[in-house]
Amino acid sequence: MFERKTSAATATAVSAKPRTVFIAGTDTGVGKTLVSAGILQAANAASLTTIGLKPVAAGCDETEQGLRNDDALLLQKFSSLALPYEQVNPVALKLAVAPHIAAEQEGRRIDIARVEGMCRGVMMRRAGLTVIEGAGGWRVPINSRQFLSGLAKVLEIPTILVVGIRLGCINHALLTAQAIHLDGVRLAGWIANVVDPDMAFVDANIEAIESRLHAPCLARIPYLTASAGRVESVAQLIDIGALLRA
Repeated sequence: MFERKTSAATATAVSAKPRTVFIAGTDTGVGKTLVSAGILQAANAASLTTIGLKPVAAGCDETEQGLRNDDALLLQKFSSLALPYEQVNPVALKLAVAPHIAAEQEGRRIDIARVEGMCRGVMMRRAGLTVIEGAGGWRVPINSRQFLSGLAKVLEIPTILVVGIRLGCINHALLTAQAIHLDGVRLAGWIANVVDPDMAFVDANIEAIESRLHAPCLARIPYLTASAGRVESVAQLIDIGALLRA
């Protein structure tokens, strides 16, 4: 079920026109960062230049270099174009809570226009593929009136939805897709990521989503037990040509 669909050479038939995608999730902990890094690695293998961004990250560690987030560092690692950490993760928040709460506790305010400007600055590098990872699910607030998902709308970029395959995933996937559509953002595709090793009827659940979601399933990722090599394993399952065409 989880075989690789095509070789990385598929992407050679795809135009080198720079593309940017927003990676959203049905919830927190569904594997957005793993999938984002896997997409970057698949694009790297297809000889595309890549940049991964985590514009807003809550849950950062204090280091000698400043606040650092593990998710952002992973995206930085698998980006072929080198960027300073501050461009990869311009809004770094210490507390591992909802971004608007973390910002309030730290006396800061996050604004979509400011985050948009920082992302557009990086997009001017014109990488073959720029991956912008969101935070949590689609309706994660960044202040009293804005959601981080608004970034995909103002940037006018398509979204790829990571669906965590666990109990409730059908409902979560369909409701999130509906919200994306109502926000005027194009859902370019979705990726099934099995996050519960004991999930029953995995195939049936994925097929139920696939038959109801009006967007292509770009990859099916099984539950991965080994911590080492997980990004490379995900990259092998992603049809980067289909993703870029989507």
